[in-house]
Amino acid sequence: MSAAEELTPATVSSERKSRWSPTLTIGLILVGIHVVLALLTLFWTPYDPASMTGGRLEPPSFAHWVGTDRLGRDFFTQIMIGSRIALIVGAGAVAIGAAIGVTIGLLAAFATRLLDDALAATLDILIAFPTLLLAMLVVAASDSASLWTAILALGIAMSAIVARLTRILAKRVLQNDYITASRTSGTSWPGVVVRHVLPNIWPTLSVNFALQFGIAVIAEASLSYLGLGAPPPNASWGRLLQEAQGTVYTAPIGAIAPGIALVTLVIGINLLADGLRDIGDPTRRVSR
Repeated sequence: MSAAEELTPATVSSERKSRWSPTLTIGLILVGIHVVLALLTLFWTPYDPASMTGGRLEPPSFAHWVGTDRLGRDFFTQIMIGSRIALIVGAGAVAIGAAIGVTIGLLAAFATRLLDDALAATLDILIAFPTLLLAMLVVAASDSASLWTAILALGIAMSAIVARLTRILAKRVLQNDYITASRTSGTSWPGVVVRHVLPNIWPTLSVNFALQFGIAVIAEASLSYLGLGAPPPNASWGRLLQEAQGTVYTAPIGAIAPGIALVTLVIGINLLADGLRDIGDPTRRVSR
């Protein structure tokens, strides 16, 4: 096959289709289920979240699909609200982490040698601490635990990882000849960032953001389990797991249901990130 034939629209379309893997499809389905549940809670839930309509710790039934909790509240309603909280926390933490991390990473890429080394060393030190530990320190330093405090804490904690990756990718792009040509033609450094740096590093960053989303969901559940996340009446999956630990033998569904919800969302996000990496990888080619 000649080079001209390889660049035909049909070939490009076939290559793009080949990159759409089952991994991406499964990830979209799993994440899509939680997105639909989260959106439904904005205007409908099977029962009022605070309504104690059932008996205490009832097993799954037609009236209560996943049973009831220790207060008689519908457990499926709590799971649905937990999906909304998980997605809000993940999106908020990634947005904060991206805003802080990308900014610091770009500044480090353009900084002098001494300042760049200092920023790189600082980022390495922050990355050495687990995300959950840094988030716990931020929450503990605040007046009280809340959903927005958890989001801010997780965003700050993951910003160091984003900053380090942005710095590495941006410095790699800035070494290319077309950056020199762009500067010679009169393009300002902000213009270089907008026109060349960000478009080239965005595919890799987007995959990292998806992975950080999953980490944020797990971290928020861990914070809520420890009492440092979203306080009641927010039905965080971590808090549901914490409440179910005392009745795990008499009503195991209380621990199984939020656990399955958490696992499916995180697996879906990771599969989605893996599929996005395959699509955005410019070195991947169709095997012939």
